[in-house]
Amino acid sequence: MKDLMKKLILPEFVYGILESGNEIIVPESKQELINLSLGNADNDTFDVEYEVEGYGKVKEAYVTRCKNGVVVNYHEDYMRRRDPDSLIIGDNKDTDKPRYSEIYNEDFEDLRQATFDWFKGQDLIVLPFKAGGLEYGYDSLLISPVNAAFFACALAEMQGFINLKEIDREFKPQSIIYLAPPFRQTHFDGMQKVVHNRLDDIHELFSFNLYPGPSAKKGVYGVLLNIGEQEGWVTAHASTVKVITPYDNEIVIMHEGASGGGKSEMLEHVHKDLHGRIVLGKNTVTGEKNYIELTESCELHPVTDDMAICHPKMQNGSKKLVVADAEEGWFIRVDNIKEYGTAPHYEKIFTQPSEPLVFLNLDGVPNATCLVWEHTLDSSGKPCPNPRVVLPRRLVPDIISEPVEVDVRSFGVRTPPCTREHPSYGILGMFHILPPALAWLWRLVAPRGHNNPSITSTEGMSSEGVGSYWPFATGKMVTQANLLLEQIVNSPSTRYLLIPNQHIGAYEVGFMPQWIAREYIAKRGSAKFKPDHLTPSRCPILGYSLNSLKVDGQYIRKAFLDPARQGEVGLEAYIEGSKMLVDFFKQELEKFNTPELDPLGRQIIELFLKGSSVEEYEELIPMRY
Repeated sequence: MKDLMKKLILPEFVYGILESGNEIIVPESKQELINLSLGNADNDTFDVEYEVEGYGKVKEAYVTRCKNGVVVNYHEDYMRRRDPDSLIIGDNKDTDKPRYSEIYNEDFEDLRQATFDWFKGQDLIVLPFKAGGLEYGYDSLLISPVNAAFFACALAEMQGFINLKEIDREFKPQSIIYLAPPFRQTHFDGMQKVVHNRLDDIHELFSFNLYPGPSAKKGVYGVLLNIGEQEGWVTAHASTVKVITPYDNEIVIMHEGASGGGKSEMLEHVHKDLHGRIVLGKNTVTGEKNYIELTESCELHPVTDDMAICHPKMQNGSKKLVVADAEEGWFIRVDNIKEYGTAPHYEKIFTQPSEPLVFLNLDGVPNATCLVWEHTLDSSGKPCPNPRVVLPRRLVPDIISEPVEVDVRSFGVRTPPCTREHPSYGILGMFHILPPALAWLWRLVAPRGHNNPSITSTEGMSSEGVGSYWPFATGKMVTQANLLLEQIVNSPSTRYLLIPNQHIGAYEVGFMPQWIAREYIAKRGSAKFKPDHLTPSRCPILGYSLNSLKVDGQYIRKAFLDPARQGEVGLEAYIEGSKMLVDFFKQELEKFNTPELDPLGRQIIELFLKGSSVEEYEELIPMRY
């Protein structure tokens, strides 16, 4: 153990924690972490609990051994999904995020030292990993109590787990995660809080809760965004897939959006009903269903699931955006898998994996198989809307690990139903083509949208913030806005789509629009449309709509391309919904219109504020036809 620790180049205060006389475990394998998650190799169940001053023994979670992995469940409904307001800044560097000192009227250093003191009374796991994946990532470290080994296991799978025994170099972390669950009760009234403390030479991340979402997943994302902010690049909040048609055409689509915007779903094959039919949409007023047939679906070769690193050393002069996966494992939400056969390609991996997996918020019976359609019930008696599986990339069939050029960047928006009686912003058609300037505006506003299952607050329309990754960022909004604009300008051959999910007007459509768009764009071989194929959308910020859409010889009804044509919607409700959308953009864009914004960005926002046409946006940054 001492020989292993010699490879770690750490600040003196970290050595102070590790030299306190407690047991220190530096894991060497995934199986070791699986066994530690259950207390030992013989246990079938294990309670994760802590003695908390003033609260007694607090049970946070329980872990169950199943045939296909370990299943983690939390005692509180609240802990079963990410709190979007969990991030706090502990340092005094530039930020637009809330600071610990402003919220709690005291310097973070006191809590930081209290956390270090608490660690000195614990048996600890010290887990080296690469934030951003093994190929392009940065040396990082997790320090965790041993009884939270499931958290370490999940992080090891999502990031690039490093076995110190297998490397012949020094390991100098640029970021450290400190996991200290009891402080959730003693300092934060039971809330999920993650404090980022950006020192000059290391990014500290204090995770005061046991749900991996805000820390092991999005906290590491924040570390990458901070590094990119210093170095001039972005980690996009996106899934990426190479689509190969039956005729061997290839196209790469990167799908961005707020949580719940359809990123993981872009990697899934088109869902069919029990009769093998594809339901295009179900009318929420009449109950009528519309069907479409796809004789041959495209092959899907996944590249990224949620985090796409856009590092400049991958660009090599390309006129398209070039991306690679920033993760070694994916934190996949399986709320859409409600019964056997919904997503066979994933279900097979999850049910009979070649190695044990980590499941969260799913029903786990000791020594039985965890089934991903059996979701844990919340206290309301309803299934938890955020069941998760940590899926290592190495288990994903046809995965692509090298960087790829992006042909199409799409952006997903969760939309509510829109009807005459209840107008809403659910006025997007099947998909829209955006000029680059409008694509940038959508990435600034990034609507979180309707009925988001991933996070704790889902009421009404709100913004996920710049890039749709703003909840995880630690710096300045305008800095990220400028980086995104620079990225778009430097990728003139990449095209942009806007795609709704959940509803198109009065029709419930789920994620079908992005699957149809994917098939259509791939089979036509390009997202380059001639001007006579497009018409300006009734609402200019929706860019262009298609005059017609034909997939595998079948025309999609124009009511799906333009919801104003739907009898249950009509032009009046469309106009009212359009106003809601425009007003929301006005509210969100105001915060970016500052002197620090790139002059081109200010021009784009000025176009929006004066109600410009879609053609004017295109004149500013042309689309290549």
